Amino acid sequence: MVTLTTAGVRVSVETVYQPEYSNPANEHFMFAYRIEIENCTEHAIQLLRRKWYIFDSNREKRTVEGEGVVGIQPVIQPGQVHAYVSGSNLKTDIGFMEGEYEMVRPVDEYAFHVEIPKFNLIAPYRLN
Repeated sequence: MVTLTTAGVRVSVETVYQPEYSNPANEHFMFAYRIEIENCTEHAIQLLRRKWYIFDSNREKRTVEGEGVVGIQPVIQPGQVHAYVSGSNLKTDIGFMEGEYEMVRPVDEYAFHVEIPKFNLIAPYRLN
């Protein structure tokens, strides 16, 4: 698990390779990731947008952005954690992702960004 705190918001990420959804012969490697977003501030926050940078080991880079996460724009109260699971596919069995969330404090409409820590996507057989 990797963790990073930005502006009082702690983001933790765990990853898992999904061989049942991967097809190495066709350069398709599927990874799932679980993210926990913990609000360590004194005010409620809302996640409005996400932006991902996805890198394959063949030097291919993709940028993915959109509203919310997995179809919602969660409001996270002080001391609470919002967790979700999503996934990404790569053309190689090694890569990494990183990114940022666009957040807002509803109480005063203060907008800010929270970094998503860089995390590796590695098929387990590559670790031996």
